[in-house]
Amino acid sequence: MADEKNSSRKDPIQRHSADKLPADKSPERASDKSHGKLPSKDITPFLKGWDFEPGTINVRKISGIDGRPKLQMRLDLGLLQMELSGRPDGTRPNGYESLLEYYEAQLSDYKRRHGTEMGFALTSDQCQSLREEAAMYYQRYLSLFVLEDFPGVVRDTARNLRVLDICNKFAEDEQDRLFLEQYRPYITMMNARATASTLLQEGRTNDALKHVREAMDNIKNFFEDFGQPEAYAQSNEVRVLKRLARDIKRKIPIDPVTKLQNQLERAVKAERYEEAAKLRDEIKRKSGAA
Repeated sequence: MADEKNSSRKDPIQRHSADKLPADKSPERASDKSHGKLPSKDITPFLKGWDFEPGTINVRKISGIDGRPKLQMRLDLGLLQMELSGRPDGTRPNGYESLLEYYEAQLSDYKRRHGTEMGFALTSDQCQSLREEAAMYYQRYLSLFVLEDFPGVVRDTARNLRVLDICNKFAEDEQDRLFLEQYRPYITMMNARATASTLLQEGRTNDALKHVREAMDNIKNFFEDFGQPEAYAQSNEVRVLKRLARDIKRKIPIDPVTKLQNQLERAVKAERYEEAAKLRDEIKRKSGAA
């Protein structure tokens, strides 16, 4: 077991019923005790010492029997295991990394043959399959965020935003075009948090702040496009990003001249004119030196 972390944070997307966990469609039957030859399929031994905690995102990284690292998320009725890269369930639909990549390839081929994207469409069943696949990636990027694997979160959130884009643009049914859009602010927020965390680790504080502000602008534009500009001020995602922006700003060194100007404003407001005169001289000297 390489890494194990718990998180008491509740992410906003958990309130949505559409985010389903992949179900086991072919459960294995426990071995018949009368034969005593087949190993038991009971997972109880694997769960001992790892209790489910309601309201907690409880994940760990393990080494699989194939020698590759896996992610596990503790659930109330067991656990969810995911691959760290590729499609979380380890399959390759139609030989592609995921259904999204398959349909993107279909789109590219259609455009090459017809010279336009017009006429390309996704059926309701195809959109449903993309939504179910996106739920797998959601579970993984949530787990990766808890483990502070921020590049993995950036990869999977950017990927799910592409799912929203292709469904919004090419779904035959209007409901399929709009269904996933409710998650765009949340995925945008998670992408910004992970990107900013990566940039901060690299010491790129100003770039981190810029990216967070761009994400806030994108969410604002999203609500305006749907005719709900007032929703921006009520958005949980925006509140998270505003708090993150404030935290990042505290890490940015204050320019000496800016600091002096702030002191000057306070001195003038308090009518400390002698101090204000000295501060003006200091600002002129430093500005001239610069």
